[in-house]
Amino acid sequence: MGADAFPAVFGVADAIPGWLTRDQAHALFDAATQLRPGSTVVEIGSHQGRSTVVLAGARPDVTVVSIDPFVGGKYGGDLAARAFARHVDDAGVADRVESIPQPSETARRAWGDRPVDLLYVDGAHDPVHAYQDIRWARTMAPGSRVLVHDSFSSVGVTLALAWAVARREPLVYDRRVGSLAVFTVGRPGLGSAARMLRELPWFLRNVVVKTLMRLRLRPVARFLGHRDAAEPY
Repeated sequence: MGADAFPAVFGVADAIPGWLTRDQAHALFDAATQLRPGSTVVEIGSHQGRSTVVLAGARPDVTVVSIDPFVGGKYGGDLAARAFARHVDDAGVADRVESIPQPSETARRAWGDRPVDLLYVDGAHDPVHAYQDIRWARTMAPGSRVLVHDSFSSVGVTLALAWAVARREPLVYDRRVGSLAVFTVGRPGLGSAARMLRELPWFLRNVVVKTLMRLRLRPVARFLGHRDAAEPY
């Protein structure tokens, strides 16, 4: 499939509940289409399969390994697991999706030497688990892509990224699409850190907007330019 297939793929994915925007989905789709045949995509945090369908729909010769324990809670549990399986099947991509219902750290320790060619992180948003998810980049070849959702939007994910910078994880920051941060696996330098620091005002604005919305002060959030009903993502 080429880039012209994206509208059809996203048309299917957009009917699936989730927080992946069209532009963010396009970034995932483009990254997947650039992979070689036989490549493996690791997706951490699948929810009901919105991003899974985008990644698996990009091309038929790539395998998407979906890692999600589907634990109970607001966004997990058996209902989400069944919805995920149904949506992937309805989209016609079940044959190229492998589901691992485990925490990502458990899956990573048992992964072995299978190459990871593209990593998409959208798992638990607390700093500890988000950092564990990011550490999958250590298994990847230089030049591979890592995309992290809710970067500079979620406090926990942003703290995990800051810790990754401090620990010199092999991530070079490229850009963001909304809250979707795009990294290349490689040796980070000062330029990468500087580009991430430039996102600080946007992150602080998002924290303020989220606080206002949880205090039910949506008019003030709109004054700051936030027009969506949902929190920034």
